[in-house]
Amino acid sequence: MSIVINGDFFCRNLTGIERFAFETCKRLDKIVQKDSISILIPANHKSEPVFENIKVIRSRYSCKIFPLWEHLALCGYILKNKAVCLDFANVTPFFAPGIVFMHDIYAKKFPEDFKGKKDTFIRLYMCIMYAHVARFAKKIITVSNFSRSEICSEYHIDPDRIDVIYNGCDHMAGIQEDNSILEKFPELKKGTFYFTLGSLQKRKNLRWIAEYAEKHPTEIFAISGKAISGMVSDDLKNLQTLKNIILVGYVSDAQVKSLMKNCRAFVFPSYYEGFGIPPLEALACGTQIIISRAASLEELYGNCAHYINPDDTDVNLEELLKQPVESPEKLLNTYTYQNAAEKLKKLLNI
Repeated sequence: MSIVINGDFFCRNLTGIERFAFETCKRLDKIVQKDSISILIPANHKSEPVFENIKVIRSRYSCKIFPLWEHLALCGYILKNKAVCLDFANVTPFFAPGIVFMHDIYAKKFPEDFKGKKDTFIRLYMCIMYAHVARFAKKIITVSNFSRSEICSEYHIDPDRIDVIYNGCDHMAGIQEDNSILEKFPELKKGTFYFTLGSLQKRKNLRWIAEYAEKHPTEIFAISGKAISGMVSDDLKNLQTLKNIILVGYVSDAQVKSLMKNCRAFVFPSYYEGFGIPPLEALACGTQIIISRAASLEELYGNCAHYINPDDTDVNLEELLKQPVESPEKLLNTYTYQNAAEKLKKLLNI
């Protein structure tokens, strides 16, 4: 049966899962035979896919109303063409389950992070999808051994059903930093501020930043990120009141690289991650990282990172940075989208 990639990530900004999907597909395109795999693109795609060997199919349907695209338009195409769907984003067509990247089970593990009617719906839907994928998917792929262990434990499935394909950061080499972000925020002088990047979800643990910044008013923090639905940290209001915290909003890849290369260190206090790409991107920029000793992070970053307790701000970051860490060279050579594409090609047998 032919494999069709769910191209809905072309309708969204390149963050997290979307970045992983885009970068992996871009490299997969270079190593597969022509038309050996297809991708179905919604009519309202934001960017135009350019592939040499992956066959691009443009749907007449848009991906606007969550989650109708997966279970109507995509599902209909898969069934009509007797294909297998490859989905990068934790879901699969309800009546045509296929091959699924299940990055984590955040909604299952932290139901208290989802408040309000819309967030409750999102949590319930994702929990249904987790269970559906665990039971019916033809193949499950995840991004860390931590996530594989959690999925197997929660849904009582054989670990052999799940393969691990790590994220990467090799896209950073092709990005030219844009220092205009430093001109926009002149208080962010080279080597004088800490930087954190990610969505403003509660699991990103902005509470830690707020509490630490309040205790250390002379230390400056720059925070970049975009809210996802209503799942915004309750501490965002606290962050806005602190003079030593600069909320730079959603910034381009080139501006992110500039902030990473010019910051004192990259801080990532998240308490739950299936992988956590931003610290890897920071290491690729030659920046030291300060991350939580939580979830998958210690497994992935080993001795290349400085660690904090996500529940404790009684630490001195300057003193922490004086402690020696290992070179990230081996890690950066392991976690690449090229490696991800090659392993995915082998798993798909194309």
